[in-house]
Amino acid sequence: MTQMALVIDLNVCVGCHACVTSCKEWNTSGEAGSLADQRPYDADPSGTFFNRVQTYEAGEFPLADTIHFPKSCLHCEDPPCVPVCPTGASYKRKEDGLVLVDFDKCIGCKYCAWACPYGARELDEERKEMTKCTLCADRIYNEALPERDRKPACVLACPTSARLFGDIHDPESVVSKAIEERGGYQLMPEWETKPANHYLPRRPVNACGSGGSCGCHSQENTEALEAHGDLNLASMAVRV
Repeated sequence: MTQMALVIDLNVCVGCHACVTSCKEWNTSGEAGSLADQRPYDADPSGTFFNRVQTYEAGEFPLADTIHFPKSCLHCEDPPCVPVCPTGASYKRKEDGLVLVDFDKCIGCKYCAWACPYGARELDEERKEMTKCTLCADRIYNEALPERDRKPACVLACPTSARLFGDIHDPESVVSKAIEERGGYQLMPEWETKPANHYLPRRPVNACGSGGSCGCHSQENTEALEAHGDLNLASMAVRV
């Protein structure tokens, strides 16, 4: 069974929000329809986004690090949002594993948002419908586009190639190879939702603040780095 997904490399994401803006632009003009922005500059802003970037500070000086953490719908292989939908608006597509919403059936009850442990569902206040990442389902199969452009908008917009796209069930795909070679992991696996999207773990920083092998750190710093280990953010997927 095919399961399309994203693999996000936390080592090269710079938090530029190009994925956020390109996602908003494409989906506002695509099949998902207009995505509301109410009171965008007020004290209590409201906007609908399929993709957001959260930023965390980790470690302590001199091993402090800033981590930019993109998060959207994870297209779970066992999505808890689907069975709770009273109208069948939320469904998992068999041919590619995408979790989608039929807007004609959605009544905006928010059951799917309550069921999702990742906070990936958003209510569009203007349309009164639940929205989420579609992995650009209306783009990746669009034969009117050149083949190189048949990828999610966020993947094409990323200036550092931090986002990979493909079938995680295909052992020869770029995403499967990245997961195997780099120790890609799922968010909050204890929920047993089997998220399709994976993250490549952040490597610890050196004493100089770089992530490479600069040889600047002393034995003391080396031991601290070994104790620090890879930064696995599986437990940091907070609801927003």
